[in-house]
Amino acid sequence: MVQPARPAVLPIRYLALVAVAWAALGPVYAASPARPARLGLCAACHGETGMAQIPGAPNLAGQKVDYLLEALKQYRDGRRNVPLMRTVIGPVSDADLDALAHWYSAQTPHTQGNP
Repeated sequence: MVQPARPAVLPIRYLALVAVAWAALGPVYAASPARPARLGLCAACHGETGMAQIPGAPNLAGQKVDYLLEALKQYRDGRRNVPLMRTVIGPVSDADLDALAHWYSAQTPHTQGNP
């Protein structure tokens, strides 16, 4: 005798296991990006945490990653004509620019004097 097909129902144990695994991995995905190797020259003016170290330099902490990445590419390629930025960025790879953009976007902005 052929048994009727059972609807595909995920066992509660499986769902619980997935929920626990997701909760355990959540902090891994939420962790800050690694400190970029190319951060040194940027940090001289914009600060390691994205808070400007010199007058006139913009704060980068918390900016949208897409904005930062596009701005960095424009400085590198000369579409933004700022000789100092073009010199500092030089022939930086897309991977390095991506790392810098992710780093600064992940930093928390703060008021000067209140890190």
